[in-house]
Amino acid sequence: MNISNVNSVKKADDVTKDKNNVAIKIIKGSIISIVISAILLCIYAAVLSYTTVSETTMQPVIIVISGVSILIGSSISSINIKKQGMINGGIVGLIYILILYIVSSLVSMRFELNMHSIVMIITGIVAGMLGGIIGVNLK
Repeated sequence: MNISNVNSVKKADDVTKDKNNVAIKIIKGSIISIVISAILLCIYAAVLSYTTVSETTMQPVIIVISGVSILIGSSISSINIKKQGMINGGIVGLIYILILYIVSSLVSMRFELNMHSIVMIITGIVAGMLGGIIGVNLK
């Protein structure tokens, strides 16, 4: 085995490690987004319970909380990845939304795609892309 073969094997291993690291960081960003959402939703639930805030604020507040959570999670994951922030952030947003809809479908025993769902999907992906761009550009 000559030196060029050893170098090509090393490069292939590095590419595999990079892909694994990116996937792990994207998953971590999605988990961070979910944890932030859970915390913010608990705070919002307390506000709803102990104040006179109307329940009609639920849909917009949930969309904002999801968007902010995805923005933060995708920024954090893209800071560590340092490349392709828009794509990686969009993936974080998509994973978040998929997990949200899978869990909510299991809990409610039904899945429906309505206008609110479409707004959530678009918000999730766009917030993820913006967070990815922000994360890549932070130093």
